[in-house]
Amino acid sequence: MHLSELTHPNQLHGLSIRQLEDVARQIREKHLQTIAATGGHLGPGLGVVELTIALYQTLDLDRDKVIWDVGHQAYPHKMLTGRYNNFSTLRQKDGIAGYLKRCESKFDHFGAGHASTSISAALGMALARDTNGEDYKVVAIIGDGALTGGMALEAINHAGHLPNTNVMVVLNDNEMSISPNVGAISRYLNKLRLSEPIQFISGNLEEQFKHLPFFGDSFTPEMERLKEGMKRLAVPKVGAVIEELGFKYFGPIDGHNLQELIDTFKHAHKVTGPVFVHVSTVKGKGYELAEKDQVGYHAQTPFNLATGKPIPSSKPKPPGYAKVFGHTLTKLAENNPKIIGITAAMATGTGLDKLQAKLPKQYIDVGIAEQHAVTLAAGMACEGIRPVVAIYSTFLQRAYDQVIHDVCIQKLPVFFCLDRAGIVGSDGPTHQGMYDIAYLRCIPNMVVMAPKDEAELQRMLVTGIDYTDGPIAMRYPRGNGFGVPLMEEGWEPLPIGKAEILRNGDDVLLLGYGTMVHTALQVAEILKEHGVEATVVNSRFVKPLDTDLILPLAERIGKVVTLEEGCVMGGFGSAVAEALLDHNILVPVKRFGIPDVLVDHAEPNQSYADLGLTSSQISEQVLKAFFAQKQATVIS
Repeated sequence: MHLSELTHPNQLHGLSIRQLEDVARQIREKHLQTIAATGGHLGPGLGVVELTIALYQTLDLDRDKVIWDVGHQAYPHKMLTGRYNNFSTLRQKDGIAGYLKRCESKFDHFGAGHASTSISAALGMALARDTNGEDYKVVAIIGDGALTGGMALEAINHAGHLPNTNVMVVLNDNEMSISPNVGAISRYLNKLRLSEPIQFISGNLEEQFKHLPFFGDSFTPEMERLKEGMKRLAVPKVGAVIEELGFKYFGPIDGHNLQELIDTFKHAHKVTGPVFVHVSTVKGKGYELAEKDQVGYHAQTPFNLATGKPIPSSKPKPPGYAKVFGHTLTKLAENNPKIIGITAAMATGTGLDKLQAKLPKQYIDVGIAEQHAVTLAAGMACEGIRPVVAIYSTFLQRAYDQVIHDVCIQKLPVFFCLDRAGIVGSDGPTHQGMYDIAYLRCIPNMVVMAPKDEAELQRMLVTGIDYTDGPIAMRYPRGNGFGVPLMEEGWEPLPIGKAEILRNGDDVLLLGYGTMVHTALQVAEILKEHGVEATVVNSRFVKPLDTDLILPLAERIGKVVTLEEGCVMGGFGSAVAEALLDHNILVPVKRFGIPDVLVDHAEPNQSYADLGLTSSQISEQVLKAFFAQKQATVIS
């Protein structure tokens, strides 16, 4: 069967192992060809090809539900559920999403962007099924990294207390975390566990002993210990822990052996109550370069399949914000042993891999555990350490309670560095850093700033480390800077809450924040062509807002425009409007930012255009809002 002919995963039923292996080969070929052309997550999907095929071969996907944790391991799932022919549009505007979306397919039962959610969602569906008197299987697939997330552990704890609720958790263990390699002994033990005698020991021993005349209803402590000891003979250490939590454990099994996977899933489906299937996989399976460098090939820009090397850009690009951040922080940390960089499993993405390589004792990776990262930093700050918590804007949302309760209420000097703030492009709504301005500026004791370019980021890094009166946050975007000159050392801190005037004009006040300062300067140049002179301010801080500078300018000029790469509701523009109202300065204000919509996956420039945030679009709107009469006069 060619995958182009497969429109429903149930078409896998009845196929031979050889036929299924051919399907696996086709999935890998399409996966590699697509990611090489468009970029995206490479290693995770390659590692779960056989797992996905085997699981779907044992389920009725018209009824049964599979919940994937983090969508980038679900690329094979997408191809098996009718999206093979469109898979080449992955992560492109109006194409296949890089994550799971309920609106994209009836087989995407739960949206997946952030990690550690699948078990909770699956358990919720299983409980709803039982409440509704229905009968179908629910399976959650989670990676070993995501299993470290507190939410996943909470869900496991809950499920383990529901012995009559049928739910299956499949651990995709890619050998980068918790388990040893699968070998002959592990396979033998698993085969043994699937046998009737061991199932008898694991589930029915007590009941059977009760029927013996010399035991009756009593089951002595000695016999209980015997029962548990017999069970442990066939359960690996990981499994012993899982079974203590209330699950029936199967594994670890070879995640690339289709027959073994199918046999295990068939047996596991028959077990009543929560079931845990431990599958050992190789991240990047089938592409030798990705197998050897599992971190480097987790996600890729477009690359040459033969060499594995990224396709070079047609022209040199300025360094990325994350690179500048990592380099500058490392330089600062070399001279200050109290600086500790903290990441939640995103060392490379945040640029902290440079700190790790140079100063490993000043680097901490907590895994996918943002809540822990924040409170850990709070504890370190209590003892005089300067913790720098580098987390993507979208992921810090997961630790909001900790930011408020453990940091801000206690006014602890924790420095939050929010990478991927603003529009992030092809990852889509789950990863857009839209909300941090709004969700941080409303918290007492928090300082919030954003650099206009990569050079100002260097100065803000020094500012954040020097600031010890309480928590402080800096947001900065994904991707490359503007190519401004950088310094290797000697950076000076910025005064807290002080903006700067970049351009003077009497007709309109343009207040830019972060990356939108550059756009504001472009808008000013376009307006000049239409006879409108603008004052441009690099606001730097949304909290505290530089009211000493902004308010007199607004009152004198009489027309205010705010520009930000974040949600308009509660954002920078809202802060300016509130300040003007609070000081009885009643001037018209026009805000530009991300409206009350979810921003889908696309190239950033495409998203800016869709949102009306290009310099030409903003200029047109400013002219229309404030200078329509003047334009009419000029035209006539």
